[in-house]
Amino acid sequence: MTPHLPVSPSHHHLLDAAPAQQQPQHHRRRRRRRMCPPRRPRGQVRCCAAAAPQPRVAVAAAAAATTRVFVVSDLHTDYRENMDWVLRLPVGGGAAGVGVDALVVAGDVAETRDNFARTMAALRERFGAVFYVPGNHDLWLRRENGRYMDSLEKLTALLDACSELGVDTGPRIIGDLGIIPLFSWYHKSFDKEKDVNSVRVPSLEMACKDFHACKWPPELANDDEALALYFDKLNDKNHDAIEEVKKSSKQILTFSHFVPRQELCPEKRMLYYPNLPKVIGSNFLERRLRTIHDNTKDGAACHVFGHTHFCWDSVVDEIRYVQAPLAYPRERKRRMNGGDGWLPFCIYRDGFNPEIYPALWSDYYNKNRREPENTQLAPWVANYFAKYWGSRTTKN
Repeated sequence: MTPHLPVSPSHHHLLDAAPAQQQPQHHRRRRRRRMCPPRRPRGQVRCCAAAAPQPRVAVAAAAAATTRVFVVSDLHTDYRENMDWVLRLPVGGGAAGVGVDALVVAGDVAETRDNFARTMAALRERFGAVFYVPGNHDLWLRRENGRYMDSLEKLTALLDACSELGVDTGPRIIGDLGIIPLFSWYHKSFDKEKDVNSVRVPSLEMACKDFHACKWPPELANDDEALALYFDKLNDKNHDAIEEVKKSSKQILTFSHFVPRQELCPEKRMLYYPNLPKVIGSNFLERRLRTIHDNTKDGAACHVFGHTHFCWDSVVDEIRYVQAPLAYPRERKRRMNGGDGWLPFCIYRDGFNPEIYPALWSDYYNKNRREPENTQLAPWVANYFAKYWGSRTTKN
């Protein structure tokens, strides 16, 4: 998710939440976990815990595993640093020849079709199976030089490229795990929480590049339910395959690019762009994934998502929700989560790892009640608006 508002690179990005000095106090006191590295110096932030070893180390450590599934989102390999990260992953990274290593990529691979194909080809060299769903950046047209009539034509081209490269965009069983990609798009009515009206919040069209970088047929608009419903109905063609996966798998992992529940994003008062929830998620997505996981037993259901670049790991209504973004280089540097130290995140090793890994915002909401009616800006957000927009009290 990328705004195009002018923000100084030396300050926090519009779509960030808490700056380092404002992190929840319990985050620094959290007890060390069995797999965690030595304690960091006071004041450093873990966006997501660097608990898992680097992929090359993990291969040797987990050689006895039959099936491992890694997850990552928001690769954004149009950034040279991010493509370099992909190319540093070990080639042929299977579990020492005794099983399958699979990678789930939850959207936003690259802005151009050519970079997308290069990235997915590199990932196929490094994993026995690769799964993918499209993100919003993948469907941007601004750098395609008129190659596609609209974003739906580009979507077809990306899915064709996946087919040629052996990348899965439909349901498949790996070992005992069923993996089900879910197509989705956001809609404004997904946001059900009270708006922040104490400051002048930039419009969605000003803050979100999708309104300018994507192009849709006349009957589809970027933020209304018609487009979200269109993408949701793309999953219908996989109905029989999904039913077979449900019948034959012991555990199921679904994944999407967009967010299925508003609780998986910080409250508006915590965000530099309080209207962010209007362009992140889909109610159709949550309903669909719930029908897939309806008969799964405790600990057997997981959904992976992306888009907001907030690391997340929490259980809501018996389903585990995980976001493991590589994100932008500037975000990794500022948040000190160091992409190649813990990504791609190993979510499954002959069974889901039952331990919930530390992540700043999901940790916060695991311990603190959500207060959507509270629209008093967090101090760092109030200071941001005062500095860059010159007012804390102007009404919309």
